[in-house]
Amino acid sequence: MAKSLYETLEVNENASADEIKKAYRKLARKYHPDVNKDKDAEDKFKELNAAYEVLSDEQKKLQYDQHGDSMFGGQNFHDFAQGQGQNVDLDEMLRQMFGGGGGGFGGGGFSQQGGFGGFNEPDLDTSAQITIAFDVSVLGGKQHISLNNDSFDIKIPEGIKDGQKIRAKGKGKSYQGQRGDLILKINVAASPEYEIDEDTLIKTFDIPLKTALFGGKIEIKTIHKDITLKVPQNTKQNQKFRVKELGVLNRKAGVKGDLYLKANIILPKIEDLDEEFAKVLEEKLPEK
Repeated sequence: MAKSLYETLEVNENASADEIKKAYRKLARKYHPDVNKDKDAEDKFKELNAAYEVLSDEQKKLQYDQHGDSMFGGQNFHDFAQGQGQNVDLDEMLRQMFGGGGGGFGGGGFSQQGGFGGFNEPDLDTSAQITIAFDVSVLGGKQHISLNNDSFDIKIPEGIKDGQKIRAKGKGKSYQGQRGDLILKINVAASPEYEIDEDTLIKTFDIPLKTALFGGKIEIKTIHKDITLKVPQNTKQNQKFRVKELGVLNRKAGVKGDLYLKANIILPKIEDLDEEFAKVLEEKLPEK
């Protein structure tokens, strides 16, 4: 008994549902009218959709496996489909033949139910990359995009990390009245001020020798706000001070990491010191 629907999808009659799906997707990508400009590609695409509509549905597949191509008047499916003419709705035809509601594949359209739903995303979605400023990655904001003669703003969520992706709805390719999405991979520019470790920010700040020795207060501008840091006596070079929740937002947990401020002690030049004071320092400062 001839069963040309399997031949259409280039699988054998014992193929599993997963094998049928993989074969369909491979061929549908090959013959999609947006990709393949051959004059016969659209007809081939319609046939693939129709074949998959039957073989992906358990009840329809069971009927077809019982009767084979006798359901098409003994013709193979390709000849049968070609004989129907270009204006015939294959979807409606197979609904009548097999009964029940189909998945909407007539004319090479994109189904949102069963059928070959799920294939539309990789076909209509577009991928691109953008680079955003470090501050924008931490704080969030807007980024202007110019792509394929389209210009628009997208929202950058607070706390997005380098390499993560965001989706711009309806900014992908279009086909038969439907539009895919634009998938943007985010590249975060390096910061001259901050190091980042997961949700933790690290910033080096300058501190005068006098403040390091005797303590005091330092005004520091951070990415989130200006703060006053109380510095204790005998602060060491590269000593770190933790400021809670002034780091990067963890988008999954909904909490912010911490900011670590690393001291960089600024030593005065000897020539800028009072001459007598410099002599006293030279005499009195410990060697070790």
